[in-house]
Amino acid sequence: MRSLSLLLAATLATPALAEEPALGLELNTVNEEEGACRLTFLAENALGADLDALVLEAVLFTAGGSVDRLTLFDFGALPAGRPRVRQFDVNGLSCDALGQVLVNGATECAGAGLAPGACIDALRISSRTGVEVAG
Repeated sequence: MRSLSLLLAATLATPALAEEPALGLELNTVNEEEGACRLTFLAENALGADLDALVLEAVLFTAGGSVDRLTLFDFGALPAGRPRVRQFDVNGLSCDALGQVLVNGATECAGAGLAPGACIDALRISSRTGVEVAG
């Protein structure tokens, strides 16, 4: 019983491991708009610092696997610990024709105390749609 008490005391006295920094990016919906496919992303900044600017380079692939276009998605400022929704209209693209979004890199990732490459190193991507997101 004494060893159980010591184990419990040691567990309570040990600080919890800090979570690794992460930049969550979820493709939440794709909707047809007049002449465009609207991509809606949920971005969650858990980097431990506000992002003053985030611009991601993305490659859009057709459902058949061909490159449709290379584009930039400007997410703007993303405060730490606060989810944000961003929408991007891709003109001349039908959502049915979109098969994959590949995050190729970050052309801008700016925030106080952030190391170069912090956004891409911490990027955690997912999709709630039939469109795959990779990076």
